[in-house]
Amino acid sequence: MFGESATAITILFIIFAAAVGAFIRKRSRDKCLRDFEQNMVTLEDISGKAIWGRLRVENTGLEFVYPKKHKDEEGHDETSYILYKYEYPNIGALVRFHDELSESNKTEREKELKRTYHPTLLRRLKRKVKNVFKTIRDSVMEIVNLLMSQAKKATPGGAVLTSQDKYVSQMKQELVGSVGASFEPLLERYIGHKVVLELIKGDKMFEYCGVLKEYTAEFVEIMDVNYKVKEDQPARTADLVVPRKRGVIRHLGE
Repeated sequence: MFGESATAITILFIIFAAAVGAFIRKRSRDKCLRDFEQNMVTLEDISGKAIWGRLRVENTGLEFVYPKKHKDEEGHDETSYILYKYEYPNIGALVRFHDELSESNKTEREKELKRTYHPTLLRRLKRKVKNVFKTIRDSVMEIVNLLMSQAKKATPGGAVLTSQDKYVSQMKQELVGSVGASFEPLLERYIGHKVVLELIKGDKMFEYCGVLKEYTAEFVEIMDVNYKVKEDQPARTADLVVPRKRGVIRHLGE
């Protein structure tokens, strides 16, 4: 009888873990990357290669849809470029130039910049509430881990729980991977303020002054900077999303 119960519980755990994983994977897209979705964006990789297209963001990677198809060196027609999530370490920067946006995207971008720069009391309060819930979620996860550890010591239920370790760990990994934003007190207080970003490009360090819009575990987003793709080109107004391992907020800029 106990063996049948354990088997039934195992099957339920598998189904539940699969359902939770599918739901989380569908919703877990990096906030900084999502802010550039459906805009014309330039991808700069660490080798100096540049890709330009309308950005589509999925939890498994990015797609840059070209305005029109073109042929590669071998004569193949290409209409988009796909960057998989495991290739994110190759990202140097994602650049959204203001003068490359459609009129509707420009209007939305200007509204977002106004909302971001020196945010209202209501907007700051909303963000604080979100951060409180993130902290609570992390605390709940710790409590669940503790309760699971204690429950495993009991018998015969402990044996059943122990047999589900694989699926419990799978759900934990999905939840941790879906967080996207890790609370950073040093950055949080400067959201909506002008800051100075230090960005590594090749073997050089560049500084860009702009408005800190958002940060996540992997990326930081800064708006309204003067940016050059190449040093010999004129600077243009742009917004940046850069990997946190390559770009750091170094100074408050106001």
